[in-house]
Amino acid sequence: MEVWPGAPYPLGATYDGAGTNFAVFSDAATEVELCLFGDRGAETRIAMTEQDALVWHVYLPRVSPGQRYGYRVHGPYEPELGQRCNPNKLLMDPYAKALEGAIDWAPACFSYDFNDPKTRNDEDSAPHTLKSVVINPFFDWQEDRSPHRPYHETVIYEAHVKGMTQLHPGIPEEIRGSYAAIGHPAMIEHLTSLGITAIELMPVHQFVNDSGLVDQGLSNYWGYNTIGFLAPHNAYASSGQDGQQVPEFKAMVRELHRADIEVILDVV
Repeated sequence: MEVWPGAPYPLGATYDGAGTNFAVFSDAATEVELCLFGDRGAETRIAMTEQDALVWHVYLPRVSPGQRYGYRVHGPYEPELGQRCNPNKLLMDPYAKALEGAIDWAPACFSYDFNDPKTRNDEDSAPHTLKSVVINPFFDWQEDRSPHRPYHETVIYEAHVKGMTQLHPGIPEEIRGSYAAIGHPAMIEHLTSLGITAIELMPVHQFVNDSGLVDQGLSNYWGYNTIGFLAPHNAYASSGQDGQQVPEFKAMVRELHRADIEVILDVV
């Protein structure tokens, strides 16, 4: 695989049409590996040898949207000093614009041994955790503009993506509970008929199901457990998790704006 030095900015994975630049900050790492994952889980590790101002970076020609990736960080493991570098743990990109999969809370996800918390856990966490995804940043906004309505004229409707659309008879079953459902003409007609001017979406950032809920066979309905602030929650995408959630989310926003409805995100 061809490997170029890349650039320290912007942070995250940035596709430019010919390849992808990867940049991640770490002030503790002595070595960082970029890990690429194939469709069947095969992993390719690439040493990130370039560093500027504590940002590790590399550029990979021909790496395109849909590529799943993560980082492995080598460095000090001194929990008592707050240092937990462990290359056996796959780390998501904090600047990831899309994430695939979920965290299953297997012991391998943790840096310590459950039976001896002072002992480092060297099990590989990759099969049990989220993978970051390279996205295609190009999107046809079609002259989209936010309504920018004055606050004194604003009427806000707070909504849950799944709860608002899951049983709506006017929305095709295959997209109910998704971003596409919120942007569907039937839902927009309903919102405009109410006279609202803005929709406030309850958490749509990538969130995790709390381990206590998973143990009971339940899931986090409300979403107040964000792990990826820049990534749309993948379970709300009807089109897939390999980056498709981003254009689906953007299309939802575009259609709401077309109907003169502002979009507000609930962030906690």
